[in-house]
Amino acid sequence: MKSNSIRWLVVFMVFIATGLSFLDRQVLSIAIIKIQKEFAFTDVEYGWVNTSFLLSYAFMFTLGGWLIDRVGAKKGLAVAVGVWSVANAFHGLMTSLPQLLVFRFFLGLGEGACFPGAAKTVYDWFDKKERAFANGIAIGGSAIGAVIAPPLTIWISQYYGWRAGFVIPGIIGIVWVALWLLISWKKDNLNTMASKEIEPKTTISLTSILRIKQTWVFILIRFLLDPVMYFMMFWIPKYLSEVRGVSYERIGGLFWIPFLALGVSNILGGVLSDKLVKWKFSINRARKSAMGFAALLTLAVPLTAYVSSVEVAVGLMALYMFAHGCWITNYITSISDIFGSTATSTVVGLSGTAGAISSLLLNPMIGKIIQQYSYKPLWVASGLLYPIAFIAFVLLIPKITPLFSLNTGVIQDNIVTEEA
Repeated sequence: MKSNSIRWLVVFMVFIATGLSFLDRQVLSIAIIKIQKEFAFTDVEYGWVNTSFLLSYAFMFTLGGWLIDRVGAKKGLAVAVGVWSVANAFHGLMTSLPQLLVFRFFLGLGEGACFPGAAKTVYDWFDKKERAFANGIAIGGSAIGAVIAPPLTIWISQYYGWRAGFVIPGIIGIVWVALWLLISWKKDNLNTMASKEIEPKTTISLTSILRIKQTWVFILIRFLLDPVMYFMMFWIPKYLSEVRGVSYERIGGLFWIPFLALGVSNILGGVLSDKLVKWKFSINRARKSAMGFAALLTLAVPLTAYVSSVEVAVGLMALYMFAHGCWITNYITSISDIFGSTATSTVVGLSGTAGAISSLLLNPMIGKIIQQYSYKPLWVASGLLYPIAFIAFVLLIPKITPLFSLNTGVIQDNIVTEEA
């Protein structure tokens, strides 16, 4: 198989992997409606179940990213998908809250390495003119997985029970691992060889990465924004059921719509950014233009709490997801533009850890806010945080440019002095 064909096969496989990651984590957000009735879990206990996932997810995002920068994306993703697929299948065996907490912890442990591995894979196989588009495809699978999760989970639960909704995707993940390991990753197929963008093979310590200003900017942004995305993933089915009075069956017909918008914008956000580069925009201007557009769209999200129509509310959720897809594609691509093959997975991992820590700290609080007050403060926060994060990004990273010299493989002094 020619190298050009292999690289698109590789990115398609990553698309499936990120799809499985979101499908597997979303099954519980649908099945919890049935599980709570069967086991009488409270909203606060459900918040702690989400925290269990986020705790291990936070830990493994950084460790997984660091390891993948060293062992490579092929081995790293194989282990990650294998771990979370087995853990997901075990959800179908749970009979108590402690068991669910344990299985959720191992699900997060595996999934934490998924997106650092995806970013590393795209960097290895695609040059800067196609990288945003390839990233959009790679992470776009997460949205498709979330689109499939509600109707698939409801359909499976109706015919085979909610437990099968965990077991079947787990088996599919194990099959993915077997197929992934069969793909040839010969060095002459990789982007750095094929495109002649020769980058020195250098290793930088984690402490050195943490001394770079840009690292902390990306960490800060994920810390601010990830709780919004986790709120959407974990709580919206309950919102539709409890606040909007939507039936269990109809949730499956509505909840996929925002995630379809996410998947479309993951790809369109990459296409837009790459087109701007081809139209002679600088990398800095192209990535920030797409992210600024996304931040503006989120300002409409607080209206979700006030509209009377369920369909309009879901439409506003879809608008948020569309904005997030455009944002996150260019956010991850910006990390690879700055850190290259030397530290992309590590920085994606560190920032993902920050987002997961923020989310795990806030999830029990979200449960209390919902239980004692309402969802309204959460909708308002969802609309305001992206513009705040964008302003911080522009001010703290005035120019997106590579940190590591292609000639020496070390941090460029002028960049560190001026921007770090």
